[in-house]
Amino acid sequence: MNDEKLRAWWWHRQGLDGTLKKASVSDVLAQTGWARSVGGVGPYLTLHARAGIGRAATDAAVARLEIHELPSARGCTYVVPACDFALALSVGQGFGHEQDMRAARKLGVTDAEIDRLSAAVVNALGTDALGTDELREAAGGAVRSLGPEGKAKGLTTTLPLALGRLQAEGEIRRVPTDGRLDQQRYRYAAWRPNPLAKFRLSQGEAYTELARRFFRWIGPATVAQFQWFSGLGVKAAKAAIEPLGLAPLDQGDERLMFPEDREALLSFVPPKKAQYSLVSGLDALFLLRRDLRSLVADPDQKRSVFVEKDAKPLGGLADLPSHAIVDRGRVIGLWEYDVDTESIAWMAFVPRDAALEQAVAATESYVRSDLQDARSFSLDSPKSRAPRVEALRKAGRS
Repeated sequence: MNDEKLRAWWWHRQGLDGTLKKASVSDVLAQTGWARSVGGVGPYLTLHARAGIGRAATDAAVARLEIHELPSARGCTYVVPACDFALALSVGQGFGHEQDMRAARKLGVTDAEIDRLSAAVVNALGTDALGTDELREAAGGAVRSLGPEGKAKGLTTTLPLALGRLQAEGEIRRVPTDGRLDQQRYRYAAWRPNPLAKFRLSQGEAYTELARRFFRWIGPATVAQFQWFSGLGVKAAKAAIEPLGLAPLDQGDERLMFPEDREALLSFVPPKKAQYSLVSGLDALFLLRRDLRSLVADPDQKRSVFVEKDAKPLGGLADLPSHAIVDRGRVIGLWEYDVDTESIAWMAFVPRDAALEQAVAATESYVRSDLQDARSFSLDSPKSRAPRVEALRKAGRS
């Protein structure tokens, strides 16, 4: 099993080979993995790269609750299809909100206090979604300031604690103010019926279902890679995987996959012709296994790329410093969007050809017309991105 074939297999399973061109928004996420959302364009690029889905169709699916951004694996937010709302909430229990509460308790916040505030928030939410200022006013004295000490810990008031808890419990959901997934301005609405109301899986069974999806999305993968994605400890991760009957990729190989997928992999023939896609740096192809090195060809392992304020070898990075250009699973370039010129700045590790130029032009047109920017995450701005843009333009000219 050579690296080239494995990269192409992961790319194929991720639907980047064109097999999902006619899939719906929710089907893409169900088949290839939940899209990590951090206030950037990752979810939009995920859907566009796999199925050519534009922002309007994605936003419409959000409005119809066919997909939704919610706290999930490791307590992180993902955009999830409706069929997995309950599972995603379940496997997120005990992470984000509980971590915030541990910090809050050191500031004198009690669980009973957050119980009362949570009840006040739920009572305030009728049929309309409310913003934080409206909720603070409606809750009255139930919200209190945590002062300079709380501000230093990122907790200015107790309201976010209640909102985080209620979201994790499926009691409320946050609604993008302008309907877009790449913004971080929200209103909050009661979630009825609560997605968890009829969820009957135990915590262990829920994690087994998460493992089932994970290995379908991105197998072969290791137990450690699933452990990172799920946030579980070693023992719990192994217990979640055990009922699935996974098989090793090869004798002595730590990477596991479903036996039927292994048979499909053995007979899989990678395309001979290049097939380029411009994807998010947080695409599931990279983020699920978080093994960037395996997607970088040997000649590019030591290639220097700009990371923050310095150049580093690509093969030594845990995460991509910019969005990526991939060809049959191999990272063959990096890109960023330059807002000032409304164009993509990019570099390629392979000779440029007409197909590659066309792929860049198509994504550039999509970002310009649909998204207007391509932030990697909420704090990524045209100003902070300028050094990366310049480095890519310089490398692209060399």
